[in-house]
Amino acid sequence: MATMIGLRQIRLEKGYSQLKVAMDLSISREALSYYENGRRSPDLDMLLLLSRYFDVSIDYLITGKEFTPKYPRE
Repeated sequence: MATMIGLRQIRLEKGYSQLKVAMDLSISREALSYYENGRRSPDLDMLLLLSRYFDVSIDYLITGKEFTPKYPRE
């Protein structure tokens, strides 16, 4: 399982504790910690919820970078 670099990064940038995010999303603090540290992978519904909560892409949550198309559209 991969560490979700962007998840921890955006949480810290916003100044949110793991407990605040967990309570806002109705999940355990431990679950959020596991997602951040790669001990557990969130399912698609949770990825969408986290993406909307932090207003970032799923790519950002996972990699810490926004997606850049390899072949930009014209």
